Amino acid sequence: MVDDDTWSGALHRLWQAASRAEEVAALADDVYAPLLATPGVHLVVGTRWDEDATLRYMRALGADGDAPVIIATARSMPGAAVREPDGEPVVTLASADELDDAAWPEAEFLRQSPGASVVACTFRLDRSGWAGLSVAVDASADTEGVARRLAQAVDVIVACHTGILQRGREARRGADDALLAEASLQMDSSLDVEDTLRRVARIAVPAVADGCLVHLLRKDGPEFVAATHVAVQQQRALEEAGRDDPWLAALLAQRDDGDQALFLTGAALDGSPFAGPGPAGGGRHPTVVSVSTLHARGRVVGSITFVYQRPEDRLPDSAFLDSLATRAALAIDNALLYELRRHAVLSLQEHLLPSQLPAVKGWDLSASYEVGDPMLDVGGDFYDAVPCPDGSIALLIGDVCGRGAEAAALTGLARHTLRTLLEEGTDPGTALSRLNRALRQEGASRFLTAVVVTMTPRTDGTVLLTTCSAGHPRPLVLRADGSIGEVVSGGLLLGILDDVSYDSHEDSLAPGDTLVLFTDGLTESREADGTYFESVLPGRLSALRGSDAAHVAESLARQARTFRASGQDDIALLVARWNGVTPSDGLLPLETLLEQAALR
Repeated sequence: MVDDDTWSGALHRLWQAASRAEEVAALADDVYAPLLATPGVHLVVGTRWDEDATLRYMRALGADGDAPVIIATARSMPGAAVREPDGEPVVTLASADELDDAAWPEAEFLRQSPGASVVACTFRLDRSGWAGLSVAVDASADTEGVARRLAQAVDVIVACHTGILQRGREARRGADDALLAEASLQMDSSLDVEDTLRRVARIAVPAVADGCLVHLLRKDGPEFVAATHVAVQQQRALEEAGRDDPWLAALLAQRDDGDQALFLTGAALDGSPFAGPGPAGGGRHPTVVSVSTLHARGRVVGSITFVYQRPEDRLPDSAFLDSLATRAALAIDNALLYELRRHAVLSLQEHLLPSQLPAVKGWDLSASYEVGDPMLDVGGDFYDAVPCPDGSIALLIGDVCGRGAEAAALTGLARHTLRTLLEEGTDPGTALSRLNRALRQEGASRFLTAVVVTMTPRTDGTVLLTTCSAGHPRPLVLRADGSIGEVVSGGLLLGILDDVSYDSHEDSLAPGDTLVLFTDGLTESREADGTYFESVLPGRLSALRGSDAAHVAESLARQARTFRASGQDDIALLVARWNGVTPSDGLLPLETLLEQAALR
């Protein structure tokens, strides 16, 4: 027999190989060679079995053989179940001639040595499989020494397999952690509910599963919102199942806040849209479905259904699915809460602004409001158009410093105070002075800017503009010929000093001219290079020559929003186009308006 030192060296090399191996089969040469070098050993055979006594692999090598015989198979051998070890390795000594072929597929090789004895060791690799290592020996062999070395080799094989599984689990955990981090980043990057739900589905396929369905929980039950699949044809079927399948709807309706990921396969999928052919169908793997409840902040917000057609060892575990579901639920819940807050803020903002502008003969009036704050605090911009007792129209626009509840309160106070005074016939300067006094009496801690313009038609078809400003950006006039004029105005901010008076400045509009009032959110929108929209506003406004008031307001707001890379202020615009009605003549035809504009 090979001496102990030689065997110890071989065993050491085997341990070294085991530490580097990525699969157990890679150890075959390092296991078989030293065993075959043992006197009396003629043949070594290794086998690999599934839990259900299915032979997957067999490798045989004789002492005088040049190359091993390797057999990969899927042979079911129920008789081999008697050899399956429960826990510790099991060593068996037997005569090769007495082996039962129903339990020993190795027998055809082991019997090649007449009169040989067999030393075999069966051992468990993991929960899903076991293996065997057998040698054929003659009468000269020390069977106890061979059995001892066989057991030592098995120890190395088991340790190698355990290490491979551990490294695989660590690699899988690392990949799972990276996927969860990326999923959180992607899902948290949007506050739009539908976009967030679509991101959840896209992230999961194919990294987690072959298909994914996302449902949102509504008052009347689950509502399908997104689906994706690695195969386009199956994605369509998945979408249909998500929308209309009663089996899936009933399953999702049963889920509650405390449920962990539920896995279904085989008969559990009978009657479902996921039931289909098993492995016999073109080598496909059995379909597995998992359902994870999305719960956040103590309530269920929806569910994720994953569909798998992959090997069992590539299925995610419950802990990973629960972590993914938790992250998805928080992202979805944040988007839902944001949506609710957005609706609430927009509703409040609408109540701080006129529900509609008055319809006044000869005037085309329109307004636009863009919320600029992503945190959705109520802004302080306001506007209004007020018919005055003398037949004129008063336009007002203002901006309270800051955002939030206090700004909203001052916005309501300012707009309604000015509107009431102007409806009573108070001139713009006096109206602003009285508003300033009211702000000081209220002890308002914020200042605001405002401008009031009264527009009085004259008998010659033009309009007299009377403007008073309290520190507000100057209005612009788009003339019918495309030129841009600035309405002269100036005055102290409101809410700073107790007694302030405001001077009036006069200008005029001709038929086809358009007056544009705006807050500083428009002019202070800034590009990445530092350019303010104020510098390009005259040119952008001039390009809108001939447009109606609605188009001018909406276009300027849209352009400013697209223009800005920084700045979160709201944008309010109030636009009045004079169509040329005199007190006595009524509305003039468009051709007449254009002729009058051309003669100016």
